[in-house]
Amino acid sequence: MGMPDGLPNTFTHREAEQRGVSDRRLYALRDAGAVEPIGRGLYRRADASELADVDLLEIAFRAPEAILCLASALARHGLTDLIPPAIDVALPRGRRRPATQATVSWHVFARETFHIGRDDLPVDAQTSIGIYDAQRCIIDAFRLRHREGPELAHTALRRWLTRPGAQPASLLDMARQFPRAEPALRKALEILL
Repeated sequence: MGMPDGLPNTFTHREAEQRGVSDRRLYALRDAGAVEPIGRGLYRRADASELADVDLLEIAFRAPEAILCLASALARHGLTDLIPPAIDVALPRGRRRPATQATVSWHVFARETFHIGRDDLPVDAQTSIGIYDAQRCIIDAFRLRHREGPELAHTALRRWLTRPGAQPASLLDMARQFPRAEPALRKALEILL
């Protein structure tokens, strides 16, 4: 059974329908192993050339504005050895948390600061997900240290400071937009520098 023309590597049930793939054919492709379900109504072609993190694909499709944050983002930046039990994902305040098969720890951040420090992380050739840059992750770790623990913030800051090009002044500039984080971050920098 051949793969229908025009189906991207990752697609929704609705996208398959729009390309003329009937439910019967889609389920036959699934049963034949040509596509694999990676979430409710979300599929990935088995012949996709590049590897992809299917959990991140599902999150990106379910919540396009989602941004990896805290320990999950810090780990991707090499600023912590912590392996979080769930993927830390931020959504803007007021956005509903979608149901996912992936284990996700949803965090709600203020809309006015939500996009500060946002970068894109490619998941596959057609899909990317937001990820906070290293500076924003450090600020959030300090801002949420009462929930995440102070060690996460201090470890990330120490590691970041050893990197070439780390500029504490730019970190403090960004931190001014987060009044709950700035005093603790400033004090930690005074101790470490």
